[in-house]
Amino acid sequence: MMNTKYSKIALLLATATSMTLVGCGGDDGNPGNPGNPGGEPAEAITVLNLEITNVSYTEGKPVVKVFATNEDDLPVIGLKDIVIENAAQLIPQGAAGAGSSANWQKLGSSKTFEDQKNGNYIFTFDTFDSEKFNAALTQRFNVVSPTSTLIDGVTPVAVKEIVRDFDGEGYQAKYTKNIVSAAACASCHAEGEKIYHKATSVETCITCHTQEWADGRGKPEVAFAHLVHNVHNSNKVWGRNDYTAETAHAIVQDNCQTCHVESEELTEWGNWTRIPTMETCTSCHTNIDFKAGKGHSQQLDNSNCIACHNASWTEEIHTGPFVEKKAFIDMYGMSATLTANKATDTDMSATLSVSMLNADGTALDVASMLSKIQRVETLTNVGPNFPIMGYNPSPGSGLAKIAKDLIKTGQLQQGVTIENGNLSYTFASLPFGAGDADTAFTFIGLEMCNDGIKAVDCAEGVATTSMKAQLTHGTLSGNAPSLRHTDSVNFSSCQNCHGETFEIHKGYHAGFVMTEQLGRENSEGQVVIGVDGCVTCHTPDGTYASGANQGALEMKLHSVHGEQGIIKDCTQCHNDFNLDAFKLKGALATAGGGDSYTTPITATCASCHGFEEIKTHAEGQGAVVNGSYQQANDAAQLEFCLACHMPSVENHSKMKM
Repeated sequence: MMNTKYSKIALLLATATSMTLVGCGGDDGNPGNPGNPGGEPAEAITVLNLEITNVSYTEGKPVVKVFATNEDDLPVIGLKDIVIENAAQLIPQGAAGAGSSANWQKLGSSKTFEDQKNGNYIFTFDTFDSEKFNAALTQRFNVVSPTSTLIDGVTPVAVKEIVRDFDGEGYQAKYTKNIVSAAACASCHAEGEKIYHKATSVETCITCHTQEWADGRGKPEVAFAHLVHNVHNSNKVWGRNDYTAETAHAIVQDNCQTCHVESEELTEWGNWTRIPTMETCTSCHTNIDFKAGKGHSQQLDNSNCIACHNASWTEEIHTGPFVEKKAFIDMYGMSATLTANKATDTDMSATLSVSMLNADGTALDVASMLSKIQRVETLTNVGPNFPIMGYNPSPGSGLAKIAKDLIKTGQLQQGVTIENGNLSYTFASLPFGAGDADTAFTFIGLEMCNDGIKAVDCAEGVATTSMKAQLTHGTLSGNAPSLRHTDSVNFSSCQNCHGETFEIHKGYHAGFVMTEQLGRENSEGQVVIGVDGCVTCHTPDGTYASGANQGALEMKLHSVHGEQGIIKDCTQCHNDFNLDAFKLKGALATAGGGDSYTTPITATCASCHGFEEIKTHAEGQGAVVNGSYQQANDAAQLEFCLACHMPSVENHSKMKM
């Protein structure tokens, strides 16, 4: 018996096709077969688009039609590795027992399909549990086409995964369960890149890692609700190889709102607060054994969880500390000026003035706040586009950046005074020079003592929080300062992954929370928060290890994120490439020993691609790789890279042809 139903998508496609196939012509005006797209199939598949256009049932088993097109909406013929990874149905909340959450139940998979030679692929199922199938439940189909080639073995095919939900008769699903969006995951994980195993989307992970599948293997920890929390905090190891999650934990910082983002598209986004379960809670709270009554009152199932852990309480206990921290950070800020004194023609001194501000931007008398300030730290350099002072003494200037605490544990430091309610400190001499070096700049960090809600007097055991950072510029000439570009990396890209309260370098430094206070308008009038203040320490000469750790800002972010394996796509961090910035740069320290430098374009590229990998090619184009400071600096503007390479954010390997 054939029971055929059509999804709304299928009906829409059928309508569109009937309108475009008048006279049996294809949608490109060429003759075509009735009911099929006309014209030539796709010859290249840079982007693969998949859609389920029809679901029908034959003898209790689904028959699924998938339509494949490329980036130009041309039908893709000859896919050979496309599969329905999982067919699943949604067991409703409470169906598996009082207090249980809704969970997916796997029914089967399919590698068996018929290529209709017009972009359509018809799947019948190799395995399908017809006895479990319940037409009253939402049905899900997880279609996966891995990175591969067409059947010709030559034409490359980009990876694509889709998950689509239907009711048990092939119509649009009446309900579903999607708690976390793919967009939330893509704020850290590159879209389209595998997260783990071969999965590239959270929906695929969920459809495979079902509670029933985990329980059946005797490994409840691999159910998605448990696993996904486990791999984002470092409370315990996970996986077959005793993996730990220090990197992910350092990014997420136990902030549930990093992933659980309110969404109009996800009707179940708030499910995590409404339906607490033992399986989910023990992924983070590892000191609890519910069944043994350890760390919690004894319980054998989830039936009583909601009696104590109601939705509002669950949300407050998990998000409250981060909401309070953000509110506290927003209570205070700073403003600063850096002014060259020019008392004589040879006077190279400059005075830094730092004002404390309340939430309204009104200046406060720093004397009244002194006891509540753990630290005000300043880092000063000269030449924003290519700083001439190293973290350690630079081979070029012989000078290192100036690190100075203005306040430490509530005490003014040597040489620091309070003038008209503001902190004041005079640098005896700065190496001002011509061009970019006419500008000095100071990056300022503020660390305050607090009880989580308000500022309190500093004392042993009192918590501290890094506050909004500040950046100020001053020139010897009195002219407008030279500014480093902020149009390549917008700090909001960093915040998408790290969150708004991420304290950078807290501990050794006062810590920096980079906010709108560091923003400035670009040529289009948009306020852009840059990472330009970071070069006070992340100098061309590297940081504390000179070039051994690729500490220059141009390389550091690439090397760190590359090692962590999270950043795999330029667009995750970059909103543009300012290639003109290289015209203002010189040699970058790229290895240990203090005198191993590389020309700037090559150093930047090698921080991702590897120095040995590109050395021969780069040197053939005028670059110096791990040569002396003088060699690399003299050759800095002789690199021929950009005569051929024309990298863009979307395609960083683009060439001029």
